[in-house]
Amino acid sequence: MLSRGEYLKELGIDVWVERATHSLDTHTQLDDESGLDWAELADRVASCTRCSLHSGRQQTVFGVGNQQAQLMVIGEAPGAEEDKQGEPFVGRAGQLLNSMLRAVGFERGEVFIANILKCRPPQNRDPKPEEVIACGNFLERQIELIAPSAILAVGRIAAQNLLKVDTPIGKMRGKTYQFSGSQHGKEIPEIVTYHPAYLLRSPNEKRKVWQDLQAVKRVLEPDQ
Repeated sequence: MLSRGEYLKELGIDVWVERATHSLDTHTQLDDESGLDWAELADRVASCTRCSLHSGRQQTVFGVGNQQAQLMVIGEAPGAEEDKQGEPFVGRAGQLLNSMLRAVGFERGEVFIANILKCRPPQNRDPKPEEVIACGNFLERQIELIAPSAILAVGRIAAQNLLKVDTPIGKMRGKTYQFSGSQHGKEIPEIVTYHPAYLLRSPNEKRKVWQDLQAVKRVLEPDQ
C-alpha cells in the first residue's frame, strides 16, 4: 500500500512537502489526532481550518452512528444538504443507503457513516489531494476508535483514496481489500461498491451492489 507521500508523487505533486508546511502549518499538526477521544476529535473537526474548504462551509460533517459499529460506511464528501444538516448521506441518496444497509441486516443507527472530507467542496467537485490529506487523520482516528469488523467504501473517490489507487471502481468491485491506516496496525477488510447517488442515475447497477453487500455479509458472518 502506498504511503501518503508516495500517493501524492503518483499524482505528480512534487512540491507537496513544501506546500504542506506553508498551507497546513506543519506536518506535525496532521499527526496529533491519535490520542483524541470522540469529544475531542469532534471539537477538532468542528474548528478545523487546515484547508480552504472551511471558508465556504455552513458546518462540518463529522459522521454519525454507532461508535462501536461492526460496519463503517465511508463516502466521498458532504453535499449541499449534508452541509446544511451536518449529517452524511441525507436526502434520496441517504434513503437508498439506508435500504442498502438493511439488505445486510443493519439499520442506519447501527453502523457508523463518515466521509473522506468533513467539509463540502464547492459545486460538489472532486476532493483535491491536499484536502484529502488535511482530513485524513480525522477519518483514521474515527476508524481507530471504532475498530470496525469491515469497511464499506461507497463510490470511486472513497475507494481510491482509502486504498491509495487510481483503479476505476468497476475494476475494484468484487474483491475484498485490507485497509491499514497510518495510526494503527490493524488491517480491516474493505469492500468497494457504487455510490447511492450513482445508483439513482443508473438503477440497472443495483444487482452489482447487491453482490457487494453479500460480500460484506460474508466478511461479517463468515460462519453463516
